[in-house]
Amino acid sequence: MTDFESIRLCVDKFASERDWDQFHSPKNLVMALSVEVAELMETFQWLSEQQSMNLTPEQSVAVGHEIADVQVYLVRLADKLNIDIGAAVVAKMRINAEKYPADKVRGSSRKYTDY
Repeated sequence: MTDFESIRLCVDKFASERDWDQFHSPKNLVMALSVEVAELMETFQWLSEQQSMNLTPEQSVAVGHEIADVQVYLVRLADKLNIDIGAAVVAKMRINAEKYPADKVRGSSRKYTDY
């Protein structure tokens, strides 16, 4: 189960079996998503840059769980709003490519408004 449609179906089934659809408004899903992102941030909060790039096996498992939680809420939100995540990513990457042409930004962290 790696594509968005399979994940969407799995998440929808999970929520339906628990009668949670009634709670999954876009507003509530975005709020829950922000909590999960905060929990992901918490796993890195006191790590150095080096430590954040070399997680222990236990930390990797915890980060994986939090990334999964974030993804579940993103997929559920997209489903509720009838947004095709794959198509949205492709469209956004085209926009980003125009805003950040490789020949202008290679090796730079400047924002597109700075050049």
